[in-house]
Amino acid sequence: MTDAPATVETPWPVALLSNKIRGYIERLGMVWVEGEITQWGASGGNVYGKLKDLSEDATVSFTIWSSVRAKLGNDFKAGDRVVALVKPNFWVKGGTLTMQAFEMRHVGLGDLLERLERLRKQLASEGLFDASRKKRLPFLPHCIGLVTGKDSDAEKDVIRNAQLRWPAVNFRVAHAAVQGDRAVGEVTSAIQRLDADPEVDVIIVARGGGDFQNLLTFSDEGLVRAAAACVTPLVSAIGHEADRPLLDEVADLRASTPTDAAKRVVPDVSDELNRVQQARARLSSRLTGILSSEIDRISQLRSRPALVDPRWIIDSRSEDLTRYVARGAELTGRVLERAGSAVVELRSQLRALSPQGTLDRGYAIAQLPGGQVLRSAGGAPAGTELLLTLASGTVPATANAAVPAAVPATALT
Repeated sequence: MTDAPATVETPWPVALLSNKIRGYIERLGMVWVEGEITQWGASGGNVYGKLKDLSEDATVSFTIWSSVRAKLGNDFKAGDRVVALVKPNFWVKGGTLTMQAFEMRHVGLGDLLERLERLRKQLASEGLFDASRKKRLPFLPHCIGLVTGKDSDAEKDVIRNAQLRWPAVNFRVAHAAVQGDRAVGEVTSAIQRLDADPEVDVIIVARGGGDFQNLLTFSDEGLVRAAAACVTPLVSAIGHEADRPLLDEVADLRASTPTDAAKRVVPDVSDELNRVQQARARLSSRLTGILSSEIDRISQLRSRPALVDPRWIIDSRSEDLTRYVARGAELTGRVLERAGSAVVELRSQLRALSPQGTLDRGYAIAQLPGGQVLRSAGGAPAGTELLLTLASGTVPATANAAVPAAVPATALT
């Protein structure tokens, strides 16, 4: 019956299925696998742990019996990257699959560094480390987003030092595992969540140091790319000088420790008050100097003769005005005198040439009725009406007869 196919009428017993599964699994034999230890627990000399894939979301359980553990030593722990010689083992009674480890070694540091360096070059070629893309931190952030382990010393250091420097600063804390198999996903999610919060002005990712392998979380490609995509300025405060994770390269600011991050993100209120006081003192000194200089300049101007006794200007201008008036009157008199003399002379000339002068000497002008001047006796036959113009007034007359030129004109009435 063990080789007969299972049907509705002839189903397999659970034990048969389990034995077949165990048979298939045991055919795989021993294999070398590489991964990260995410769980390491000892019980009764044996070790029960979990091994996670380095890039995919895949985890298997493993068991190390006490006899094998004695040969491995005690330098293994969660977070280590290892290669292990394992054999799949399906436990029929519990229906679980575990890997029995027969040998385990740390992944060579050189291998890890080589992988990290390749990723570093790739990200650098994409421009994620360029200084031109790094954002300036706000001078005084009102709300700081903090990604760190729950109840960690890094969280306490950042908050305490920031509030000592500026008591009014607020924090939006996103707790996340900072090592182990959950670290990458939780830290990435926390960064993205704080970046989407409009009240957060700057994000600090803080951890209180650790060995090289524990810090590899912060060199994960997905996490680094999430940090690079942040719109909010991001500060890396992993706290490890010797081995700088890739998060330090892509962050807008790298702080050596969480305490250093608090000091570089938040200004010191006492320092700022001192700067304000110094600026006010410099401004006051400058204004005092300017005012003193202007006061001295005004005093110098007022000490000049022109301003000591301003009346001298009026007096001197009054004398000038008097002199100008006298000179003007004199010149005007001369002009008028010369003009008067010219008028008298012209009047004399006019009188000498004027017909009025002739009339004044006793002559008269005879005019015919048409207004023509009578120039000869023949022009006025007897009975012609004439108008005689004298020196003063006119007289009408009538011509009687022509008189010879040698005889005085007595015939006119």
